[in-house]
Amino acid sequence: QVQVVESGGGLVQAGGSLRLSCAASGTIYGVNTMAWYRQAPGKQREWVATILRNGKSNYADSVKGRLTISRDIVKNTAYLQLNRLTSDDTAVYFCNFRTYLPDDREYWGQGTQVTVSS
Repeated sequence: QVQVVESGGGLVQAGGSLRLSCAASGTIYGVNTMAWYRQAPGKQREWVATILRNGKSNYADSVKGRLTISRDIVKNTAYLQLNRLTSDDTAVYFCNFRTYLPDDREYWGQGTQVTVSS
């Protein structure tokens, strides 16, 4: 059984920074992608960033240059560094793992709240 748990959210002033973590535990031998999504109040969940198996990363245009995704393969942990935060970044941030070993499945965490005060 696999569990994905996000942490690091909180209340931050506009212009500030946060670092989110996402740890996967359980039977995981190979991860294809680690990704972050977010869902603002009253809006649909949107993709934020993905880091691929080869280490390359992709970002939504709205966050390029301010958010950075990284990972620790050994620990099966993904990170999201959020800089120069604005009120538009207020959302619940979700982590997604897509595995290829032992099988092709995806797992979601429960989310962590990020609130940016102006």
